Amino acid sequence: MSDLQKTIAQAFMQMADGLESGSFGPRPKIALTGMGSEHGEENAMAAAVAAAKRGVDVYYIGTLEHEGITTVHVDDDEAGHKKMDELLSEHVVDGAVTMHYPFPIGVSTVGRVVTPGVGKEMFVANTTGTSSPDLVEGMIKNTIDGLAVAKATGIARPTVGILNVNGARQVEHALRELKDNGYDFDFAESSRADGGCVMRGNDVLKGTPDIMVCDSLTGNVLNKMLSSFTTGGSFESVGFGYGPGVGKGYDKLVLIVSRASGAPVVANALVFAAELVREKIFAKVAAEYEAAEKAGLNDILAALEAKKNASKEPAEEVTAPPAEPVPAAILGVDVLDLEDAVHALWKAGIYAESGMGCTGPVVMMSTANESKAHDVLKDAGYIS
Repeated sequence: MSDLQKTIAQAFMQMADGLESGSFGPRPKIALTGMGSEHGEENAMAAAVAAAKRGVDVYYIGTLEHEGITTVHVDDDEAGHKKMDELLSEHVVDGAVTMHYPFPIGVSTVGRVVTPGVGKEMFVANTTGTSSPDLVEGMIKNTIDGLAVAKATGIARPTVGILNVNGARQVEHALRELKDNGYDFDFAESSRADGGCVMRGNDVLKGTPDIMVCDSLTGNVLNKMLSSFTTGGSFESVGFGYGPGVGKGYDKLVLIVSRASGAPVVANALVFAAELVREKIFAKVAAEYEAAEKAGLNDILAALEAKKNASKEPAEEVTAPPAEPVPAAILGVDVLDLEDAVHALWKAGIYAESGMGCTGPVVMMSTANESKAHDVLKDAGYIS
C-alpha cells in the first residue's frame, strides 16, 4: 500500500469516526473480504469502520482488527472466500461484499453509480455475471433485475433506459410488449433532441434513466469509468460498486466491488447490502418476475428464441428491386436484424439499403416508399 493510499484510508477512517447511523431496527450483519484489494487491507478496514458508523454490523474477513468490527481471521484471499461462503450458508451474516464471485448463469449484478454530469445516482443493469447466454434475453432480464433493486432502495417508479448497444431495439420491442400487456414500469426519455428510450453517451453522464439497461460486459466498463471518473482509473472513489447478484430464484446476497475500489465505494457497498437486507430484496425480485411473467415474459422469450433459430436456417433467396435513390431513412431496427429487414422490404417490392447513422442502424428507401416501408417493417416486428 502506497503512502498516498494509506493517507486516503486514514482520512476516510477519521471522517467515519464523525458519522452516526440514522438507521433503526436490527443492524444487518454483512461480511467483507478484506484481502486481495489493490489498495491493501487498510483500505477495506477503513470502509468497514465507516459502514459500522452507518448502521452495519461488519464481519471483516482478513488479518486486521478494529474496535466495533468483528474480525474473522484468515491467512489469505482463498481462505477468506471459503469463510465468507460458510458464514452465508450458516446464516451467521445476512449478506457479503467481496471482490469476485462465481455467480451461476441466470444471475448477474446490478451496479449503482453516481453520474458525473449532475451527481445523480443511476443503476447499471447489469455489471458482472450473465442473466442469459443470449444477449437480448439477458438484457430483458437485466431490466427486471434492475427494477427490483431500484425499488428496494426506495424508488417507487424507477425509469428504464436502454443503452444504444447491439440488441437494444429488440429489447425495446420486447419491453414495450410487456408494458402493453400490463407489466407496470416507465421508460425514460433520452436527453437528446430525438428522444426515445434508447440512451446515448450523454445520458450515461447525466444519469437520464434511473436504470441503464445493457449487457454485463458493457455495464462493467460503465461502472468502472463512472466510479473512477476523477481519479484516472486506479482508485474507484465514487458510487456503490457493482451491486448484488440477482436472478429468478436466487437467494444468496453477495455484492461485488473491484480490487480498485477505494474505501468510500466499499463502505457504500456495505451500506447498500444492509439496505437490501432490510428491504427484503429477494422478495422484490420474485415479485418483479411474477409480474413480468403474468404479462407474457415467457412467451416473449420463446418467440425471440424461435426467431433466432429461424435465422439460422438457409435464407430465402430474395432479389433486390431495381436500384433507386434512397434519401428517406427509418430508425429503430436493431443492428442484429438490419439485413433481414432490408430483405423484407425487397420481398415487398421496395428497394432499400442498410446504413449506420450516429444514432445507430437505419434502413434507407425512397421518399415515395417510406410510409409503405414503415408498415412492412412494423408488421414484420422489426420496429415498434
